[in-house]
Amino acid sequence: MTPQPPPALLIAGHGTRDEAGAAAFRAFVSQLASDNPELPVAGGFIELSPPPLGEAVAGLVAQGVRRFAAVPLMLVSAGHAKGDIPAALARERERHPGLTYSYGRPLGPHPALLSVLERRIDEALSGADRATTTVLLVGRGSTDPDANAEVHKAARLLWEGRGYAGVETAFVSLAAPDVPAGLERCRRLGAGRIVVLPYFLFTGILPDRVREQTTRWAEANPSLDVRTAEVIGAEPELASLVMERYREALTGDLRMNCDTCVYRIALPGFAEKVGAPQQPHYHPDEDGSGHHHAHHPHHGGHAHAH
Repeated sequence: MTPQPPPALLIAGHGTRDEAGAAAFRAFVSQLASDNPELPVAGGFIELSPPPLGEAVAGLVAQGVRRFAAVPLMLVSAGHAKGDIPAALARERERHPGLTYSYGRPLGPHPALLSVLERRIDEALSGADRATTTVLLVGRGSTDPDANAEVHKAARLLWEGRGYAGVETAFVSLAAPDVPAGLERCRRLGAGRIVVLPYFLFTGILPDRVREQTTRWAEANPSLDVRTAEVIGAEPELASLVMERYREALTGDLRMNCDTCVYRIALPGFAEKVGAPQQPHYHPDEDGSGHHHAHHPHHGGHAHAH
C-alpha cells in the first residue's frame, strides 16, 4: 500500500509594495520547500504582492494536494490573521470541492524569535554595554488592541533576564506611540544609548520608514547614541518555527501562551523554573480542608493545564 503524502504547507503572507520584501518572502518559501522535499510547500499573499493566496492554493491542488495546513507568516494576531486569511481559505475551499485544511497560529512572541531579536541588538551594539542601552521595539501597529498588546508582551519578554536598561515599545502606523514619540520617551527615561529594533520579519516600506524616522530624530538629538537594528530575516529559527506551527495545526496542539511559559521554556534568568512542581492556589471560598498544604504566594508554583 502506497503511503499517503503528508498534508501540504501553505504559507500566508500579508504582502508589500516593496519588491525586495516580497522577494524575501518568496525566497523563504522556496528555501523551506528545498529543505523539506517530502512536503508540498507553497506561499502566497493576501494583498499587494504576487502570487495571491488563491494562486498558491491552485498550484497545490494541481499537484494533487487535497489537504493542507496554512501558517500565517505574521508576528501578531491582527485583522489579517484573524479574519482576512480565514476568509480567503474558506473561499478556496468553495473553489476546490473536497479540499480540507487546518489553520495555524501566528509566530510570535516565541523564544526562537526573541533569540534572533537579541542577536540583532548585539549586532547593532557592536560590543557596547547592554546595561546602558535602551531598546525601542517598533511594531507594525494595528487598530486591534490585542495585536498591539502582543508587541508589548514581546518587549517585556525581550527585557527580562537580558540585562538591557529597558525595552520600550512604539509603532510605525495605526497605533501610538509612533517612532519619534517612542524615542522621546526613551530620552526622558534617561537612555544613554538607544537601539531601535524593527519588529518585522522582512524588509519593506514600513521597516524603511522606521529607519528614516529614527535617522531624522537622531539628527535632531545629536547628543544621544541612536542605532537601528536589522529586521528578523530568513534565519534558521524562523524556518524551524514555521514547521512547528505546521505540526501544531495538523495535530490540533494550538497551545496558548505556553511558548513563553517559564515552567516549560528556559527563558534567560528563569531556567530553574522549568519543570518545577506546580501546586494550585488556595481560594478562600473553597472547602477549608487541607489548607495547611495550600500554595503560598511566596513559595512559587501555579496550576497550569498544558
